[in-house]
Amino acid sequence: MSTLALEVEDLVMHFGPVRAVDGVTLRIRQGSVVALVGESGSGKSTVGRCIVRLLEPTGGTVRLADADITHLTRRQLRPHRRNVSIVFQDPAGSLDPRLSVGDIVGEPLRLMHRKDISTKVSESLRRVGLRPEVAQRSPHELSGGQRQRVSIARALISEPRLLVADEPTSALDVSVQASVLNLLADLQRDLGFACLFITHDLSAVEYLADEVAVMYLGQLVEQGPRSRIFGVPAHPYTQALLSAAPVPDPAEQRARKPVLLGDDLPSAIDPPSGCRFHTRCPVAVDTCRTVIPESRVIGEGGHQVACHLVDDNGTGPDVRTGEGVAR
Repeated sequence: MSTLALEVEDLVMHFGPVRAVDGVTLRIRQGSVVALVGESGSGKSTVGRCIVRLLEPTGGTVRLADADITHLTRRQLRPHRRNVSIVFQDPAGSLDPRLSVGDIVGEPLRLMHRKDISTKVSESLRRVGLRPEVAQRSPHELSGGQRQRVSIARALISEPRLLVADEPTSALDVSVQASVLNLLADLQRDLGFACLFITHDLSAVEYLADEVAVMYLGQLVEQGPRSRIFGVPAHPYTQALLSAAPVPDPAEQRARKPVLLGDDLPSAIDPPSGCRFHTRCPVAVDTCRTVIPESRVIGEGGHQVACHLVDDNGTGPDVRTGEGVAR
């Protein structure tokens, strides 16, 4: 069996003239967590929905373990469904209000024709920190954090190889977000599933992820180990994202210089030529406006970047200081 839980090659997803995803290549090893980050509208959730085949991609390939699931019919997908699950952003909207919690969590097992559903439901609820009696309740009787735990229990009851977590904490109160993140970290460590963690919360990424992929306007601009992305970010967009994230030290936060990006916001209907970030990049040159940058390896751990201004040794501009730095 492949050590890759997921292999996405040149993924494309267009909605008419809207080029939501435009050539994304991504790999996730079994047992690792890859965070997909970027601004709202960058195409992160669309990538996740293509992976679990809620959407059929316009182009490219999605391989789950060793199986190409890109264009399978619903019937052909059935044997592969147990290998991938998704947790949505809004638990209230993803849980059927007509069903009890037990029926919701046990639904994947009924589709698999399992006989021990009640026992498995109780085990799954305990695993996410809920009492088995919760199975008799309805989703509206639960808090937001409890509903998200139910969503996680449902997603993991079939023991998938890959979990897609699509902004699983953004709809929750701040006081609850940490407990759900801790739960995901514990479950991932104990069960060993691979995880695509889609988020814009960089503090959560730094806590949970092994690798990070940065997305801008439908394309990946940088990816690599978490230590490299947070320690020596190469792409100007990645640097700008990190500079916008607050730090816990007030003195350090006051000393930081904000990165001001251009206000020429591009559209996915008519993306800019060349590098898609050039309309907002403070260090763009003429080449950036005309030539599409290729993603290439610039450092250890497979650190990759798509930027004309970063050389093969990883040396390039730092928009936080305006200077070139050795990486």
